[in-house]
Amino acid sequence: MKRPNKMKMPRQDPKIRIKNFNEVALGYTAEQAIEEASRCFGCKKPKCRNDGCPVGVNIPDFIKHISKGDFRESYRVLSDALLFPRITGRVCPQESQCEGSCICGIKDGSDPVAIGNLERFIGDWAAEKRIMPSYDIQENGKSVAIVGSGPSGITAAADLRKMGYDVTLYEALHVLGGVLVYGIPAFRLPKDIVRNEILKLEKMGVKIQYNTLIGSTISFEDLKNVNDAVFIGIGAGLPRFMNIPGEDLVGVYTANEFLVRINLMGANKFPQYSTPIEVGDKVAVVGGGNVAMDCARVSLRLGADVDLYYRRTREYMPARKAEIHHALEEGVNFKELNNPIELLGKNGILQKVKYSINVLSDELDRSGRQIPVETGQIATSDYDTFIIAIGQNPNPLLPKRTKCLDIDRRGYIIVDPKTLKVKSVSDCPVFAGGDIIGNQHRGRGGTVIDAMGHGRTAANYIDQLLKKTKSRKKTLIISEQP
Repeated sequence: MKRPNKMKMPRQDPKIRIKNFNEVALGYTAEQAIEEASRCFGCKKPKCRNDGCPVGVNIPDFIKHISKGDFRESYRVLSDALLFPRITGRVCPQESQCEGSCICGIKDGSDPVAIGNLERFIGDWAAEKRIMPSYDIQENGKSVAIVGSGPSGITAAADLRKMGYDVTLYEALHVLGGVLVYGIPAFRLPKDIVRNEILKLEKMGVKIQYNTLIGSTISFEDLKNVNDAVFIGIGAGLPRFMNIPGEDLVGVYTANEFLVRINLMGANKFPQYSTPIEVGDKVAVVGGGNVAMDCARVSLRLGADVDLYYRRTREYMPARKAEIHHALEEGVNFKELNNPIELLGKNGILQKVKYSINVLSDELDRSGRQIPVETGQIATSDYDTFIIAIGQNPNPLLPKRTKCLDIDRRGYIIVDPKTLKVKSVSDCPVFAGGDIIGNQHRGRGGTVIDAMGHGRTAANYIDQLLKKTKSRKKTLIISEQP
């Protein structure tokens, strides 16, 4: 008889992990992975794959091989569809995608199979054994430029390279990974894992240009002229503010700045890195998504007491259940139905947060959540740091410098929702995906695996289009000017 409950993932003790930035989840042993894999029914029409996975991983097949102890074959099946299982196994919202569609969790009330944990296990096993996926690449003489090395960009690069295209990946920063590197803390996604996973692209023959800002270092027109197609995956790097008084006080951060300083600049490793960040004794974070949880949990590790403000109640938080659970376990104080309305300071430095007390009305918003309403009650609390984590807006740099890219009123590049082809460009096939297009593609957006799904969709349509045309590639000379 199959166990009704999934195998629990071993983790660091909360009292220990709040004092370090090491990974919280420790991974399955081989025995645990085999036992968990044996819970899978092996459905003939797997909803986990057909309905729940944006990149179409053959989930029942890779799990079947784990249950038999054939980890090498499991990795082969997995890497046919997914080059980066060590990343997706750690950060995908499986509970709302593949695991949310698992028959084990629907049919008899049991837990779904821990698909993400098994994916992570196989990726880690292959890395430990130094096993790399191999592909028989047949060069086709055509070139594609990928702008941005976040989840959508690296997926499009990998898929197009496997199809035989000469792929060049252009990254504005000195490291690859986009939000995987600068946005997600190491205790959720260790940076050496991101680095080693993305190195697979170079081993496949993908060319990489670091410190290259398209629209400045190279014009977008030049990029179009010397490639057969272009894919844009530049993400959503523009901070979103609350537009309340006091946001310009010292001690107020956007989540973007705060996490970049920690993840990319090593602010938590002073004096090893000369970019310290002082959060003081009391930190307030506003927001209810994964980024808000990340900011709160980082602040704990910097030694602060942390309050998390959310204008609704906990069940409406968009963050993964696991991240909410971990934040509570570690000691983050959730201030539900509270919404900051003013930041107060002295001599330009933050001292207090004024917030309203809300109730939930019976009226629902477009997402089906109850709308919070202010009661008129106001309260004030003392804080040293205030972090705004209420979302991001599209990266405006390339669209503003490129006349041929049409954007909507919110700043997202407008694409065909099926193919992801940019509608406003006709002289060269240009596609876009990830956070820069919002949720135009089948209503999805905002997660790492959704962005990877965008990259895969665009790569397939680029391939379909370029198979019908002759190469137009020329030589591109990169300017030395910034």
